[in-house]
Amino acid sequence: MARDAWGIEDGYWDIVGQWHNTPEPTRRALRVAMGGLRDVADPPPASRPVWFVRRGTTPAIERPAELELEDGTRITAATALPPDLPLGYHDLLPSDGGPTTRLIVAPDRCHLPDGLRTWGWSAQLYAARSRASWGIGDLGDLAMLARWSAGLGAGVLGINPLHAAQPGKQQDPSPYFPSSRRFRNPLYVRIEEVPGFSTGDKTLALAAEAGRALNHERVIDRDQVYALKLSALELLWTTFGDDADFGAYIAGGGSALRQFALYCALAERYGGGWTAWPSEYRRPDSPSVTRFAAAQHDRLRFHSWIQWLLDDQLAAAGAEIALLGDLAIGFDPGGADAWVWQDTIAQGVRVGAPPDAFNAEGQDWGLPPFVPWKLRAIGYEPLVQTVRAALDHCGALRIDHVMGLFRLFWIPEGGEPTDGTYVRFPGDELLDIVALESDRAGAVIVGEDLGTVEDEVREQLTERGVLSYRLVWFEDEPPEEFPAQALAAVTTHDLPTVAGVWNGTDEQADAQLRGRLVALTDLPATAAVDDVVVVAHGRLAQAPSMVVTATLDDALRVEERPNLPGTTVERPNWSLALPRPLEELMVDPVATRIAEALHPRAD
Repeated sequence: MARDAWGIEDGYWDIVGQWHNTPEPTRRALRVAMGGLRDVADPPPASRPVWFVRRGTTPAIERPAELELEDGTRITAATALPPDLPLGYHDLLPSDGGPTTRLIVAPDRCHLPDGLRTWGWSAQLYAARSRASWGIGDLGDLAMLARWSAGLGAGVLGINPLHAAQPGKQQDPSPYFPSSRRFRNPLYVRIEEVPGFSTGDKTLALAAEAGRALNHERVIDRDQVYALKLSALELLWTTFGDDADFGAYIAGGGSALRQFALYCALAERYGGGWTAWPSEYRRPDSPSVTRFAAAQHDRLRFHSWIQWLLDDQLAAAGAEIALLGDLAIGFDPGGADAWVWQDTIAQGVRVGAPPDAFNAEGQDWGLPPFVPWKLRAIGYEPLVQTVRAALDHCGALRIDHVMGLFRLFWIPEGGEPTDGTYVRFPGDELLDIVALESDRAGAVIVGEDLGTVEDEVREQLTERGVLSYRLVWFEDEPPEEFPAQALAAVTTHDLPTVAGVWNGTDEQADAQLRGRLVALTDLPATAAVDDVVVVAHGRLAQAPSMVVTATLDDALRVEERPNLPGTTVERPNWSLALPRPLEELMVDPVATRIAEALHPRAD
C-alpha cells in the first residue's frame, strides 16, 4: 500500500472491495497532528537512530564503537557486532563521537514451546464472583479459578485486561479504555488478603459485609465497590509498616511507578482527565507537579502500595496455572499513560475503524495513537514498558487488534470515521519488541486477528510464532480444518454466547449463526442447550489448534454476551456478573462435561 513519509496511506480497500482515497484535508490534518506542517509535505525530522539485529548475527559496523549493554557492561567492537550479544536494549556509541544508536537485539520468533497442545477457560474476571467477593470478581477469585482449572487438566486460564481505570467515584466499566496499560485496577484487590486485615476490626467487618451484599445484584456496581475497597485500603495503609518486599517493588518500579502514583493523586485532587487540570499540572515534569509530589509523598506511596498488592496477588494466581493476559489496543486520552507520554501521541486524533457491512458509520474508539516517528525516536520505550507489564505473571498474552502493530485507522480531530484513513507503523520492528519480551517472559503470544487483516501480515505473524485467533462463529471450515498455530474458541466477549444463539435471545444473533451451530453439533432443533454447549466444545476439541478455550459464560449457559459493540448506555456492557457464584460453577455438571470434552488435549 502506497504511503507518504509520515506513514499516511493513500487510501484503503473496504470490506466489500471498494477503494477509498485519503482526502487531502485528512492527510494535512494528520500530518499536523504528527508534528508536521499543514501545507508543506516535508518528511518527519531525523531522530535518534534505532538498529534492530537478530540474536547470533554479526552485522558490520561503519566505524569502531563501544557497546554499553543493558546491564551496564561495556565492550568494544571494531568492525562488526560480536555474535554473543544478549537479547535486550543496548547502546552503540561510535568512537568518533557520532550519535548513539539504540541497539535492540531480538529473537527470530516469539516464545512457542514445541508440541504445545492445551485447553483452558476464558473468564471475564470482574464477572467471576465467589461468595467472598465484594460485588466484583477479584484476584482471590482468580486464584480459586486457577486451582480449579488446573485440577480439571486445563493448561491456561484467559482473563480480560486488568489495566488501571481512572481513579475516582465514577469507574469506567470497559477494560479496553484504561487510564494505564502498565498498571492494574484496584477493584481487583482481595481485601482480606491485604497485610493487616482482621475480621476483628469492626470497620473492616462492616465493609466486607457491605461488599458481599453487592453480590445479590447481577449488575456490578463498580462505583460502590471502588468506594468500599478504597476506604478499606486507606484504613489498612495506616497500619502498614516498613516492608522489604514493598521497598524492592518501589525501587524496581522506578520513575514509571512514581509517575503513575503521582497521576492518581492529581486525579483525586482535580478530577480524572489531565487535559482539564489546571495548566501547571498538565505536564509531569513541571515545577508545580514536583512540588505537589513532595507535599503528597504519603499518598504517592499509598497508590504504589496498592499496585504492589495487586502484583503480589496476581503472582499468586499465576503460580497456579498459566494465565493468558489481555493487552488493550490503547488508552484513555485523559489517562495516566497519555499524561506521561503526551509528547509522543497524536493529540486530538482518535483510533477507530472504517465503515463496513456491520457498522455503516464506522467506529470511533476514542483512543489516541502514538506518532510512529516519535515512538521510534524514544527507542519504543512506551511499547517496551507496556508489553512487559502485560506479561508479568502470565504464561501467554492476547494482543487485542494485533493489526495495530502494523497500521491503525486514524480519525482527524473534528472528523467522523468516514473522514479517516490508515497510518502505517513499522510493524516488523514492533513485532521484534513483542518477540523479545515474549522470549524473556517465556510466554506465548496470541494475536487477535479477526476481521480485515492483510494477507502479508498474517504470514508475518505466523513466521514470528504468533498464534492466530479463530472463532467458530467466523470460520466457514469445521474445527478440524482450523490452523495449528492458533487459539480456537467458539465465541469471545463481543459476540453471542452459545445459549444466546440457541435460545434466540441474543440481541443481534441471526439465523445464520444458529444454522452454524446446528451444523457444528448435528443436534436437532429441540436439543437442550446444555447438550448443545457440550457437543459444540467437543467438536472444538477436534481442532488441531495449539490452544482451545471455553468461556465461563458458556459453561453456565449465560444468554447475554459481556459486551455489545456499538452500545454504551443501552445495556450494562462489561458489568454483568455470572448468574451463579464460582462455588456453584465448580460443581456444575455442564462445566464438568466441557472439561471432560477438552481434557484429551491436555499437555
